[in-house]
Amino acid sequence: MSISRMKQTIIQMGLILVALETITVGIKLFFAPHEVAAGGATGIGILLKEVMGWQISTVVFVINIGMLILAYFLLDKKTTIKILFGSLMLPVCLAITPQVMVVEDKMLAIIIGSVIYAAGIALLYRIDASSGGSTVPPLIFKKYFNINTAVSLLVVDMLVCFSNVFVSGFETFMMATFSSVITLMTMNYIETGLNRKKMLYVMSNDQIAEIQAHLLEEEEVGVTIFDVTGGYTNEGKQMLMLVVTNQAYQHIINEIHAVDPKAFTIVGNVAEVRGGSL
Repeated sequence: MSISRMKQTIIQMGLILVALETITVGIKLFFAPHEVAAGGATGIGILLKEVMGWQISTVVFVINIGMLILAYFLLDKKTTIKILFGSLMLPVCLAITPQVMVVEDKMLAIIIGSVIYAAGIALLYRIDASSGGSTVPPLIFKKYFNINTAVSLLVVDMLVCFSNVFVSGFETFMMATFSSVITLMTMNYIETGLNRKKMLYVMSNDQIAEIQAHLLEEEEVGVTIFDVTGGYTNEGKQMLMLVVTNQAYQHIINEIHAVDPKAFTIVGNVAEVRGGSL
């Protein structure tokens, strides 16, 4: 293995550990103290800790080993290797991190814990890693039954959430479900990038060149020109595509309308922008 490849591997393993410890903090400091099992192998661990007194780390370790065995026989070698490190290290993180109730209000603890937990999961996804556990069955269902992984993972997590009814009551089940929603929303936001921008399409009957010249003087805007054809007139026109920061959006809109108050503008949100100078 080359030095650069080894360095890359060490960095990735370090990021996986950071992600796993982030997940652990969400569980041991926010979910477990309030006896809320919000899905996954860790959720099963919380439930069994309340019912049987077993340690969460032990339950997660047993589940992850079982899932690794299933992955070895039912999935490809690459997938098994991908989930191996996370599967073994998550129980270690759970074992060495003490369980502390840092927030006494249950609702607030669930909200904060869900955001922290989602940040850890999203980081794993961003570096193409996994913590194993409940992520394995959806992969198996996808391979053999062509069932969408998001759907099967949701079913697994909801079954764990529903189990709260028999351990801590209906209110805790609702809290766990609420946590799953927050986690999903947070993950979607993080996974699609934090470098969010506004994208504008601008057309003008006869002042597009003036708008373009005006915008090129701005520092916080990227400008691209398209040749387009009017749907009703079949006449050739030019359309501008702009990418602007959220902070500069209203200023750019004002500048466009200062040149042509009747300029046709379509605005959309862009999840992430890579490259360029913006």
